[in-house]
Amino acid sequence: MKITTLSSRQFNQDASGAKKAALKGPVFITDRGRPAHVLLTIEDYRDLLDKHASIVDMLAMPDDIEIEFEPPKLKGEFYKSADFS
Repeated sequence: MKITTLSSRQFNQDASGAKKAALKGPVFITDRGRPAHVLLTIEDYRDLLDKHASIVDMLAMPDDIEIEFEPPKLKGEFYKSADFS
């Protein structure tokens, strides 16, 4: 994927060139040197929409996964008496 950056002036002078560049990757259009817009193909845009998931969906584990976990045996004292003096 190639990222292209164009100024607003360049974009206005060559919109068809910007569309061709968008076939290879996103085109950032700047306004006074700062990114203001991004030009994407409709396929790339739809891919972004399809990848949108909630944090719950992203953290959920499939039901068919089995995880084996054996924590190590702890040694020593696990608590201390509180000193309230």
